[in-house]
Amino acid sequence: MCIIKDGMTGACDRYANAAGELIRVDPHVLIDRTLSAGGEFVPFLGREADWDGRLLGEATTFVTAIGAGTTYPDYKPAPFIVASEIDGVDMVTVVTEGIFSYCGVKVKIDTDRWLGPEQAVVRADGEAIGHVTTGEYGSQMLSLGGVHHLTGGSKREGKVTCDALLALSNGLPVELAIDGGSTVIVEAGKAPIVNGVPETRMRVGCGSATIGMFAKQWLGLADEVVVVDDHITGVLSEHQAGKLLGIPDTGIRMKGRRSTPGRYFQVAEPGTGWGGTNLADPLAILGAFDPKKGARPGLTLFMVSTTGEHAAYFVLDEALRPVEHEIPAPLAAVAERIAENCEPALSTVLFMGGAGGSLRSGVTENPVRLTHSVKQALTRVTCGGAPAYVWPGGGITFMVDVTRMPSNAFGYVPTPALVAPIEFTMTLADYEALGGHMDHVRRLSEAGTPQGRRLVAPIADNPWPFGQPGSGGTP
Repeated sequence: MCIIKDGMTGACDRYANAAGELIRVDPHVLIDRTLSAGGEFVPFLGREADWDGRLLGEATTFVTAIGAGTTYPDYKPAPFIVASEIDGVDMVTVVTEGIFSYCGVKVKIDTDRWLGPEQAVVRADGEAIGHVTTGEYGSQMLSLGGVHHLTGGSKREGKVTCDALLALSNGLPVELAIDGGSTVIVEAGKAPIVNGVPETRMRVGCGSATIGMFAKQWLGLADEVVVVDDHITGVLSEHQAGKLLGIPDTGIRMKGRRSTPGRYFQVAEPGTGWGGTNLADPLAILGAFDPKKGARPGLTLFMVSTTGEHAAYFVLDEALRPVEHEIPAPLAAVAERIAENCEPALSTVLFMGGAGGSLRSGVTENPVRLTHSVKQALTRVTCGGAPAYVWPGGGITFMVDVTRMPSNAFGYVPTPALVAPIEFTMTLADYEALGGHMDHVRRLSEAGTPQGRRLVAPIADNPWPFGQPGSGGTP
């Protein structure tokens, strides 16, 4: 229903007017297993590498929804309902680009740096687009988008939210500012940049876990070891690992709230310093050493963070005050071992959407049957050929890792809403049983599009969509 001048594209950049004919701008993407095994997806923008006209094998070609078009108005069958014969079994894949007002992204940021308090507003270009949610082991989590930000706020808030979601889903960097916290640049599959500093590693574990992992390697190298961590700071001499190794008490006194032996909570405020705290000086978490409990001049203390990024070595003087010295090589080697055991810090973007009535109507005249078929693992859900996780409970609410999809797989409409590819694959018999649009089923050889096709190789880690229904991410 857009008004597009001849030779121009619409506001969504998805459709154009070609001499009075409404055409889809992008070629339709098909995954071809006969291309180089494990080859990366190639961008589908640009026309120089369109389909060359060769015959497509039904068992080796999967029709994605990228470039396929949508079902609007809602009663229309999906643009492509493609039949294939796989290992002697008639299969059908129902393909459509869904328009998602109910969508967002879940962002996992591998860092111990404090990004902001839980429930803090996350902003892009000054507009609220989401919030900080509960942190996970070595990662900070953001929930961005959703219908309230897309449609429930100002027109500018909806536009900025849509732009940020589109960029993140298409693998582009987006700068986010967190109220009362940090700024972070997020790009799927790349290291996050926190306050202008690229992250390199996520922590090996909490402070207590780090003590347990490396206690034996510290034995004989230092009298006491403290692993500084915003969540659970570990103290070797008190920890069960230290007790089993026979490490004597050192008279160390820790600030914060003592949990079980050798484990301390809330030793400092969260921040971007040592172990995700606001500390630049780790000695700030220590009280006076107690000579009645083992403290003595010459006692050695090694303090290290959960990533090995920060480390310092101290020796108690005659007044039992820790004095910093150069880190001995054996202790430095263990700090390097901690760093070696840290995984690379990445930003992970999961697109999340709910397949509503219009999308399901494109599959069957009785939409609830599609939901039942998905929950019964008779129908596999994929996005651009990538496996999707379908949430339990009502409806078809799914998540997909955007790095496992073709580049630029997402679009938008000015509603604002995101446009995402979604495919439903099942046996032809099951499709007929759920009341599918059987009169619109076509063989692969008939599934041509005026603007042509684009063949891409499958991502090596993705299961082939024509595998057993129910595998590859669906419950």
